[in-house]
Amino acid sequence: MASAATHGGAGGGGERSGRSCGALRLTGSLPAPPAGTAVQQEVAIGADCVPRLGAVHLVRLDRSAAAARARTATGPASATVHGAAAGDARKAAGAGTPGAVTAVSGPHRTTGWNEMYDCCGIRMTGLYTASEWTTEGGRVVSAATDATQRWNREPWDAGWSPKSAGRDTDCAADCPVSRTEAHADFTYRGVFDVTGVRYADTHHSTVELAADGRATCRFDVELRHGFIGWNWRRGCA
Repeated sequence: MASAATHGGAGGGGERSGRSCGALRLTGSLPAPPAGTAVQQEVAIGADCVPRLGAVHLVRLDRSAAAARARTATGPASATVHGAAAGDARKAAGAGTPGAVTAVSGPHRTTGWNEMYDCCGIRMTGLYTASEWTTEGGRVVSAATDATQRWNREPWDAGWSPKSAGRDTDCAADCPVSRTEAHADFTYRGVFDVTGVRYADTHHSTVELAADGRATCRFDVELRHGFIGWNWRRGCA
């Protein structure tokens, strides 16, 4: 599923006049796809400051650069809304027929990415999750989810910086479902704002690991100031 809520109007000052969309909040979810594939979606901020929901794509893992980043995001370095695409996501991920859930015993793994890009295709901030869980007898025997962050830096010790990050898991053993909520806050001080108060991104990612071996990824990003042409990219693998 995918949806968008916007707050604030277009406006701004200086060289960015007329391109700022004020504060934005985007939220959505995707079911994890079949093994060996990734499901991903992009949301672009349009010329009228309204988010434009892109198609849900199901791709092979070796063709998903974002999935590769999610699997290897272990430290600093330098992304997605509800609507008709929800049905496409479920079909692409093989969600199956309601009421026909079959428990799958054994180990499972899924990754998620929640990234914000500027209009030049530069990834500004990102939150990544990597989950492993084992199921048996219709229960989650054990589960663990790690969360990492990435952000873009500029010369002269400028650019995006992490402010805070964390994660919380409600149940890690003998559960019907294990749910982890991760968050990351970023601030910016650099060439586009030397004060460090105008820009800030907050990412939230929630991963639900079910006893039938399925997973669902939910995403949220809040922008203190968004701009036309920025892109939110999200996905699960």
